[in-house]
Amino acid sequence: MLAMLIRRLIQSIVVMLVVAFIAFSLFQFVGDPINNMVGQEASAQERAELRERLGLNDPIPIQFMRFVGNAAQGNFGISYRMARPVSAVIAERLPATLELAMISAFFALSMGIGLGVYTALKRSGVLSNFIMTVSLIGVSLPTFLIGILLIYIFAVELRWLPSFGRGQVVRISDWWTTGLLTPSGRASLILPAITLGLFQLTLIMRLVRAEMLEVLRTDYIKFARARGLAQRSIHFHHALKNTLLPVITITGLQLGTIIAFAIITETVFQWPGVGLLFINAIRFVDVPMMSAYLVLIALVFVVINLIVDVLYFVVDPRLRATKH
Repeated sequence: MLAMLIRRLIQSIVVMLVVAFIAFSLFQFVGDPINNMVGQEASAQERAELRERLGLNDPIPIQFMRFVGNAAQGNFGISYRMARPVSAVIAERLPATLELAMISAFFALSMGIGLGVYTALKRSGVLSNFIMTVSLIGVSLPTFLIGILLIYIFAVELRWLPSFGRGQVVRISDWWTTGLLTPSGRASLILPAITLGLFQLTLIMRLVRAEMLEVLRTDYIKFARARGLAQRSIHFHHALKNTLLPVITITGLQLGTIIAFAIITETVFQWPGVGLLFINAIRFVDVPMMSAYLVLIALVFVVINLIVDVLYFVVDPRLRATKH
């Protein structure tokens, strides 16, 4: 396992260096940083002094190594639009995105596994067929359209839930704020969490159903039935345990996707997270903010994939028995 872990760490470092180079390239090809930082009234001498102070006259490899070193310390410079440290701005917005992503992931995982098992065990039932038909909505409709439909139904017509914003939040640490402790915060979280998690829910549900049906046809399940084991024990102890092995990988990837694709949901619901921050950064060509977001999302995917590889190695005894 140690060799596998070292190999995955090396791969993760290579991926992060490639993403860091792409983020660094934004500074080189998306406008002149000096023009974005000073006004038109700045003289040529002031521009030259600022360029020298920022190290923009150094060779590209030296600038890239400096960028990697600063990024490793969480320093991405000053936001062109807000004139504040990028890391401070992201730290303010990150709790909103993480809270939305965690609630969406919990919703998708719990409902997806439950509905997947039910539709596999009751595959000929009317309710099971209805669930599979409705699940096509989550797969076929784009996220922004689902969000707009939910807003129209539950916020405009029924007026049960708010249509935008995060509601009232409570600060529980120096940088972490949450809306889960207030009624308006919990109400504001429902629609965006459902919108963001619906696609992942249908994907997990269909995967669990397909894997469950495959496992139920295996010989050891038939042998367990022949021994007279209870159906509950067969379904949930033997079948479900082996069904969840591929679900671990998909769930890990989908958690990263939830955080990365929160951009659309945050835009529709005006959710004050890093996704909406990234959209505004694109509008105003805020290169430091854009590069920081790219590195952050890449880090999320790399860490999640590393954790998934370790969990898969621990859960599946066949991998431990295989020599790498």
